[in-house]
Amino acid sequence: MALADQTYGFFIPTVSLMGVGCAKEAGDQAKALGATKLLIVTDAGLAAMGVADTIKGYVEAAGLEAVIFDGAEPNPTDKNVADGVKVYEDNKCDGIITLGGGSSHDCGKGVGLVVGNGGQIRDFEGVNQSTKSMPPFLAINTTAGTASEMTRFCIITNTDTHVKMAIVDWRCTPNIAINDPVLMVGKPAPLTAATGMDALTHAVEAYVSTIATPITDACAIKAIELVAEYLRQAVANGENMEARDKMAYAEYLAGMAFNNASLGYVHAMAHQLGGFYNLPHGVCNAVLLPVVCEFNSIANVKRFADIAVAMGENIDGLSDVEAAEVAIAAIRRLSADVGIPAGLTELGVKEEDLKIMAENAQKDACMLTNPLKAKLEQVIDIYKAAM
Repeated sequence: MALADQTYGFFIPTVSLMGVGCAKEAGDQAKALGATKLLIVTDAGLAAMGVADTIKGYVEAAGLEAVIFDGAEPNPTDKNVADGVKVYEDNKCDGIITLGGGSSHDCGKGVGLVVGNGGQIRDFEGVNQSTKSMPPFLAINTTAGTASEMTRFCIITNTDTHVKMAIVDWRCTPNIAINDPVLMVGKPAPLTAATGMDALTHAVEAYVSTIATPITDACAIKAIELVAEYLRQAVANGENMEARDKMAYAEYLAGMAFNNASLGYVHAMAHQLGGFYNLPHGVCNAVLLPVVCEFNSIANVKRFADIAVAMGENIDGLSDVEAAEVAIAAIRRLSADVGIPAGLTELGVKEEDLKIMAENAQKDACMLTNPLKAKLEQVIDIYKAAM
């Protein structure tokens, strides 16, 4: 294909708020979008901690109403979405606020797609399957990882097949994304580590994607630099506001990168682990990332050399091949330093499931932009190498 025939889109929320205390603007922002009664989609933990009530208070202070739905489970399912749709419709809501990490945001996106278009969430699997806009939608983030608060990606588990459905639709991009590091302070170290490695995975996969552009490259490299510098600090001290703030920027920049350059085999394969075993997405990504990088590096060693530099490594005098090896070693070291399990065996993954998961990974939309195409046996081998 000639260069002149290649066109690229860039997708991002209309408004993105960053910085300490910005969540207090949620009510005013919802009002500006024209909503009058918001469904707050969150998880049971944030509801029990009172965080959802805090956001509800901001909404009510702006003269609006809000109803809390705390049924977003880790690796949200089509049932979670259906339950949320019922609460939305029963309460005659006209807008959505999602509060949490990727699970809450994805569940809320699913609710929005269904109430805006009708049908059920399974109807929207694939790329741009919706035909109508969602209701006014604000996404308030509480973790520095998934970037689901600003992307057009929505991952929902099909409870019949146990496969994670990848929904990629520009209409499910939130209108307003809010990243307030105050809401991230005090998160447990394992969650901070897993979500931080998720952000790193987004940036790395976007940087080596077959549809990367100079815009996504800039976002990806800066995200890698920030994760390499601040993730250890955020894990070591969850009250470190500077580290929390910088990780919020890192995950958002990584989201800007992969939301437009897409991802690769790490995510295609991690989705299967989440669907089969209900494992934490960030942990699955972290375990798979260096192994997939080893597979991919031959496709573009210069890009992996760039990643080594962004990780803070000295590659003076090294060939690109050697520098790529340094990058992969740096990723493994960071993962180990923040306490990620060494392999999939520790997570309870069974070798007899690898073939079906590999087959499903080959059907995942994320594999389309991986820099090196893998055969089924190669995907199985990657899983085995990550065990």
